[in-house]
Amino acid sequence: MPDDAKTSRIAWRNDTYQRTLENYLQAFCVEQYDERASRLWSRDYTSLEAYEASVAAMRERWLGILCPPDLEPSGELAARPAELLDEPRDAQWLELPLGGLSAEGILVMPKGASGPVPLIIAQHGLGSSPERVFGVDDAPDIYHGWGRDLLDEGYAVLAPLHLSQTDARNRIQHLATLAGTTLAGIELARLQRLLDVVLARPDIDAERVGMWGLSLGGMATQLFAPVETRIRVSISSAWFNHRPNKLARPDPRYSCYLESPETHVFMRDWLICFADEDLHSLIIPRAIMYQSGKNDGIAWWPQLPAVFEKLRYHYERLGIADRVALDLHDGCHEIRLESGMAWLRKHLGNS
Repeated sequence: MPDDAKTSRIAWRNDTYQRTLENYLQAFCVEQYDERASRLWSRDYTSLEAYEASVAAMRERWLGILCPPDLEPSGELAARPAELLDEPRDAQWLELPLGGLSAEGILVMPKGASGPVPLIIAQHGLGSSPERVFGVDDAPDIYHGWGRDLLDEGYAVLAPLHLSQTDARNRIQHLATLAGTTLAGIELARLQRLLDVVLARPDIDAERVGMWGLSLGGMATQLFAPVETRIRVSISSAWFNHRPNKLARPDPRYSCYLESPETHVFMRDWLICFADEDLHSLIIPRAIMYQSGKNDGIAWWPQLPAVFEKLRYHYERLGIADRVALDLHDGCHEIRLESGMAWLRKHLGNS
């Protein structure tokens, strides 16, 4: 056989093997997901307490996927003026040392509060920063200065720093995998330690904590709220999805992570049984809203109502269907102020 024919035969064989593996794994992740998840979840709807007990083991299983490291404070919280903000609010840049790492972010208190105020964790997206939550360098205008609106509504705002660039996140996720953790798990642990000190303040109401994130911040909201029960109300903007399709099934109607440079999103065992509708059943009885734009290419919007109804079913069975909502709007990849603020007022109140 000529050398070029041998080379062609070897390449054909390898390509065939790749297609076989891809078809096999995609079928497992996507087509077989519902049947597998139905076997692994066993929910008790007889009461809210019974429900929470019935999903407790699954919460631990999800925590095992995130694998957050055991980070403990190794020094005192440092606070300095948050100098990059455009307006002279009383904003502080917080930094809590965690033994080689640190938890960082901006904390801004609302003006004129007469007592402890609720706190909103406002999480920035990919390629962004905590300052952008407050309208700094927001081009294109997708954040809509929502941190300022939260302050005007009477909420304290905590805008944590997350690793922002795709290449950096990919690199650190590889190292985290080798170390037995995940980048998401590290960022969860950092947020939790920062919350420990912020919620100890007398001017913060530790019983009224919400989280609202955009894009990568929506990812953080969706991944963290199931295990961080101090988050009483959640809003995820521009990240809710048909998760098996989004992660594993390319389609011209939406962007698929399998064909994306964002390899940092891939975590072991995610699609065993934790698509959005199942993962977020761990948030019950707490409240969550999703904001999804019909002109946002991260998802094919006609798939979203069916995913949402699977989650809403659990809330409805427990008589709390008003605690879950989908704002499927005509916009794009952005914060929706009106519906989000109304959701917070309804489920968290304000000062």
